Amino acid sequence: MIPVTETRATRQVSAVVSPGPLRPTPDFGPLDTARGWAVTGVLTLIAAITRFTNLNYPTDARTPVFDEKHYAPQAWQMVTGGGVEDNPAYGLVVHPPVGKQFIAISEALFGYNAWGWRGTAALAGTILVLLVIRIVRRMSRSTLIGAFAGILLIADGLTFVSSRIGMLDIFMSLLVTAAFGCLIVDRDEVRERMARADLSGRVGLTDFGPRLGVRWWRFGAGVLLGLACGTKWSGVYYIMFFGLLCVAFDVSARRAYGVRKPWLGTLVRDVGPALYALVAIPLVVYLASYSGWFASETGVYRYAVGDQVGAGGAFAFLPDALRSLWYYQGETLQFHSSLTNSAGNHHPWESKPWTWPMGLRPMLYYYADGTVTGCGESQCVKAMMAVGTPALWWLALPALGWMVWRSVVRRDWRYAAVLVGYGAGLLPWFLTLDRQMYYFYAVVLAPFLVMGVALILGDILGSARPTGIPRGPNGTYLPAPVHERYALGLLIVSIYLGLVIANFVWLWPILTAQPISPANWQDHLWLPSWR
Repeated sequence: MIPVTETRATRQVSAVVSPGPLRPTPDFGPLDTARGWAVTGVLTLIAAITRFTNLNYPTDARTPVFDEKHYAPQAWQMVTGGGVEDNPAYGLVVHPPVGKQFIAISEALFGYNAWGWRGTAALAGTILVLLVIRIVRRMSRSTLIGAFAGILLIADGLTFVSSRIGMLDIFMSLLVTAAFGCLIVDRDEVRERMARADLSGRVGLTDFGPRLGVRWWRFGAGVLLGLACGTKWSGVYYIMFFGLLCVAFDVSARRAYGVRKPWLGTLVRDVGPALYALVAIPLVVYLASYSGWFASETGVYRYAVGDQVGAGGAFAFLPDALRSLWYYQGETLQFHSSLTNSAGNHHPWESKPWTWPMGLRPMLYYYADGTVTGCGESQCVKAMMAVGTPALWWLALPALGWMVWRSVVRRDWRYAAVLVGYGAGLLPWFLTLDRQMYYFYAVVLAPFLVMGVALILGDILGSARPTGIPRGPNGTYLPAPVHERYALGLLIVSIYLGLVIANFVWLWPILTAQPISPANWQDHLWLPSWR
């Protein structure tokens, strides 16, 4: 056996490599810390500039636009009414409170104005870029590929517009992406702990393999998933999908380090703690998000027991507050379940999930004409449309096909993990096709699409050095010029990133409601389904 040692910034990690079975290379994360943070910082700054510039525009005569009209007033009620919101237009609040609590933070800072109800959304959109850079960098072990991901997300029209409007979807996207990132770091830490156990001879002590101790990154993922559920109930889908992903990571790690019964070892050692971290913790966090409602006297259905709900019954042993909350959740579910096309609920800009991967039916948030000036023509219009940058989104189907091939044939865990995140945001919606749906539900898909495309660009780029370079007399590799394939790959990647940026710049007027002529507006509507 030959010990292989890797030195990192804060510790020294060892692994054992033997002819059979082979142990994984001791690679537990990127090492170019300073350069990685420098690139991340620059791209995050660019994201912040694009997200925060003219954030208070447009408005509907200084009032919210589109569904901001629900969330901005509800968040303001939290600021001024003891942390509780209501929704008189519908008789109950149709989403959990976390997203509106985020909006309330910036409203408390800036007041009831566009900066107030959009400030935290812009911050969330900026942090989302930072997270995607760091996640892709960690998965690819490349700061350059992480930078590709950051550039793509900065130039995505859907996440850009969602970062500049006071709605819930950008918070949902941020939270599930952050939870995904926690699980990626947890995967690296688990393999590092397995490598240490392997070096000390503890892997083979039992058929199940070693215990792995407290896994704080997985715990953090549970907290974030609880907050995601507290923003929208679709967070439950990510609990299910990410739970399976976490188990797959654990089985893979135990198999890689020669555990005799990796599946049984995962069942015995890992599944119980995973259920605690990814099911129990989210439930606790979700209940805690209703703390303002529990403490209130006027919250919707706060005292449903004895009124809408009988005081007795099989569940009388539960606190009245929990029973009232359960009734409240049931009424919310009934509201969502009734928003179906078959019941006559239609919207001119609704879309179905099969249109989301390519953004075939975008979302028009704001449109004005008649009194609009400033375009240099006798008539002007302005519009804010949530539309995914076509140079990115129109490649979704071939990109997904490549990711599936890499996952199944090449057993590339990175693409498989990205597909899990993407699938959690898309596949469950096919089970309720009669329900009213909109393209802004696809905001949660954008980070995973960007991750997958960035990894594909890394495949196109290839290695900077050719393989098979002869060794020098002392056994070291001789210096080699940059590989021609790498140079060609770099050219292709650069042209593609330039195309995405140019496409984003072209869309800018209809993403930010700039005054344009009616003819220019029509020129921006590339597909009939965009009209």
